[in-house]
Amino acid sequence: MKKVLSIIIVLVILAGWFFSLNGFGEGGSIAQRMKLGLDMIGGVSVVLEADTDATGAELKSLMDQVQAVMERRVNEMGLSEPVITVENENRIRIELPGAQNAQEAIESIGRTAQLAFITTDGNVVVTGENVKNATADVYQGNQSSLLGTYTVNLEFDSAGTDAFTEATRKIMNGEITPAMEGFSANQILILLDEEVISNPMVSTVISSSTCQITGNFTASSAGNLAALIRGGSLPVSLSEVQTEIVGPTLGLDAAHKSVVAGIIGLALIMVVTIVVYRVMGIVADIALLLYVLLYIWVMIAFHAVLTLPGIAGIILSIGMAVDSNVIIFSRIREEIGLGKSVRVAVQSGFKRAMGTILDSQITTVIAAVVLYMLGTGSVRGFAMTLLIGIVLSIFTAVVISQLLLQTLAEMKFASPKAFGVKEQKDTSTELKDGYPFMSKRKIFYLVSLALLILGLGIGLIRGFNMGIDFTGGTVLQLNFGQQVDLQALREALPDTDLRDGIQYAGENNEKVILKTTQVMENAERQELCAKLQEQFGVGESEFIEQAGLIGPSVGTQLKSNAVKAVIIASLAMLVYIAIRFEWRFGIAAIIALLHDAFMLIAFYGLFHIQMNSPFIAGLLIVIGYSINDTIVIFDRIREGLKIGKRKQEAIIDASITACIGRSIMTSVTTMLAILPLIILCGESIRAFALPLIAGVLVGTYSSIGIASAMYYDLCRLTKKNKYKGA
Repeated sequence: MKKVLSIIIVLVILAGWFFSLNGFGEGGSIAQRMKLGLDMIGGVSVVLEADTDATGAELKSLMDQVQAVMERRVNEMGLSEPVITVENENRIRIELPGAQNAQEAIESIGRTAQLAFITTDGNVVVTGENVKNATADVYQGNQSSLLGTYTVNLEFDSAGTDAFTEATRKIMNGEITPAMEGFSANQILILLDEEVISNPMVSTVISSSTCQITGNFTASSAGNLAALIRGGSLPVSLSEVQTEIVGPTLGLDAAHKSVVAGIIGLALIMVVTIVVYRVMGIVADIALLLYVLLYIWVMIAFHAVLTLPGIAGIILSIGMAVDSNVIIFSRIREEIGLGKSVRVAVQSGFKRAMGTILDSQITTVIAAVVLYMLGTGSVRGFAMTLLIGIVLSIFTAVVISQLLLQTLAEMKFASPKAFGVKEQKDTSTELKDGYPFMSKRKIFYLVSLALLILGLGIGLIRGFNMGIDFTGGTVLQLNFGQQVDLQALREALPDTDLRDGIQYAGENNEKVILKTTQVMENAERQELCAKLQEQFGVGESEFIEQAGLIGPSVGTQLKSNAVKAVIIASLAMLVYIAIRFEWRFGIAAIIALLHDAFMLIAFYGLFHIQMNSPFIAGLLIVIGYSINDTIVIFDRIREGLKIGKRKQEAIIDASITACIGRSIMTSVTTMLAILPLIILCGESIRAFALPLIAGVLVGTYSSIGIASAMYYDLCRLTKKNKYKGA
């Protein structure tokens, strides 16, 4: 039966790839079905203007609120990775990936005006500011006619509860005289953009903070209504000023190059695993092919939008998928080395590896869930792709790899040599002596301290290279009348900052959007445009279509939510590690995690790499990789402490030494996935990918030299006995 199932799995994987690449049904191939982000394929840019007379600090506060509400609204509507910026103080630009026309963009954004609950005599009961939450759920009441339908559950704040109670009391007492045609006195109308989106009947006085809208809702209609209500109310109404098709921020061929780079990276990983693990490497490659196939289709099913931060999550999840197999293979090799037959070694190897895999992946799942729940924009996109990857990697490694390996282990050619073990070692279960890492720990501390002081010090003295996503700056939209070569345009621009922020716009790419962190005065803009007009032979008529200041797209809410999410995720991981291991392991893991985060920031400061939106994703990928690698080593230390009778220092040294091969293999495969992006793709992707490689190296280094050393020193400080059983 195992052989039959194994053959069926292989055939299904091959058939899945064949149909996915060649297409089937109305949707076509995976390339046609996958939704790509604004940085890959461009989309539509919508500019909305606030209808207000406010100025100065009052206007800035108002527009910050608009940006925050709009970010929440597009996220609630299920749109991934929108770019939302404040322009010219009273305008907001929303760039939506993949949208092809203005109408679609407006519909995707949702409504632009305020949300209000009113009685049919025209009086406002509550606004969106009073709605704390709105969710869709299956009807659970006693009315048989509503069984199988869905409801929308509302929750109000204290002021909203009081107002809603008073309004429903008036309705039930017959104090409402309808002034709106087509509606009765006992209805409350929910308006968005002056359009009635729901008109539920009131059957009783509602005095609690929660209430329920029932009707013939489907899961989809209830979910949509809840999302519209939950999106909140804008503090000011907005009017549409401009819509524009924009090109990809990473270049017109970004999507194609990224796909090619991904295929090359995957091929490199598959070759390396076969070279290192022989027969087990073939199994890992089959599982990896299934993993990638399932990953792509799950993203398509969830309507996920693939952007640069999303690619970061995929890279990390592929590295972890390979890592799960590497953990298993390392254990199997150890079991064969202890004199066990291949068949028995496979069974016991999986059993011993299971706890390590679950502990390392669950800690990363905790981080991903918290990041998704609290994050917005690119943080949420990263968390979604990472979470999908972790679940699938556990399935492919634990279920598929186990079945295939057990099948191969029972075949005639299944020898230790075929599984990469040249000779059997002694049968002792005691960990072998390792490199004296703990006696060298002060060197690791000093190296880390020196690099942190150097990188952070230079960054603070010279100033970190903050990109337009963080600082805002100036935006220019120029109409050349025909498509111009972007490379020629870059060479014509006098400033490197201007050269980095270029993208096409307009249906035929006849327009160009320039963004810079500089605050360019009118005279500077005119001088620059005159030079470009002369060089490219463009007439003066309407060359400058739009010019002005632009706010940061990485808004205050995104930054604060990202920091909040990382802190809460760290605390949640600390609790889990403390329960599964002990509190010293948890403290050491969080210190190592913070070490890696600051090391990445120091890397940006030392090499003056520009920090834009992808920096947040890069920071998150380093955190995810670091905690995963650290837990694997901690698991081996815990195991050594249980069975060993030597000093704790010797057990930690031996545990790290036993895990070094796995750590190096995982680092190599993760970097192999990143390397083709650096070689094939443009400067924007290189500036993002290089720090990722640095982050992977730092994560590996800290797991070996910092995390374990911190655990050892914490044990010494708390006077924990250095022998087993303490």
